[in-house]
Amino acid sequence: MGKLYLVPTPIGNLKDITLRALEVLGSVDMILAEDKRQASILLNHYNIRSVLRSHHKFNEHGSVEGIVQTILSGSNIALISDAGTPGISDPGFLLIRACVENGIEVETLPGATALIPALVNSGLPCDRFCFEGFLPVKKGRNKKLTELEEESRTMVFYESPYRLVKSLEEMSIHFGNGRKACVSREISKIYEENRRGTLEELATYYRENPPKGEIVITVAGK
Repeated sequence: MGKLYLVPTPIGNLKDITLRALEVLGSVDMILAEDKRQASILLNHYNIRSVLRSHHKFNEHGSVEGIVQTILSGSNIALISDAGTPGISDPGFLLIRACVENGIEVETLPGATALIPALVNSGLPCDRFCFEGFLPVKKGRNKKLTELEEESRTMVFYESPYRLVKSLEEMSIHFGNGRKACVSREISKIYEENRRGTLEELATYYRENPPKGEIVITVAGK
């Protein structure tokens, strides 16, 4: 029987990968990638020639059983996402669950993820926090924010640059205009930005300065 490895990949700078991750990626029989083109940039940079296959949210339901059988037959497989740790707002959960149910060993390597640098850099309390990932785009969005109105821990969200202003405005309504927050953008990349202020101040700023790139919103608890 083989093993499933969950391997975090850089969220920006290609140097943000561990020596162990490179060792695993270079030794497995197959790498499952969310986007083969994106993965190839990293793998080619480090001259890794392992077999590469697609595994994303559009095909994972149909491919999980076959992957499990491949591992049961003795192959070692690594799962990577476009950036960060597989399973954290990225595909991975279904395969991990299937492997666990079939007695397959799953080994998760520590490594890059956007939420921890954003949380620590925010200047907000980080001894206790809750990670909410992406808010629902439409249905359930208001309900989720209402549920979080009494949350006392620091809250961390992922968001699209196209919905950032809307999210900050909605959070201002639910949490109060003066609630402290931080918007972290393009973490570990050339144009990294961490902008702190109240929800109202941040909404005003990004309304006048439309953002680009990957975004993490960190909001103080009640």
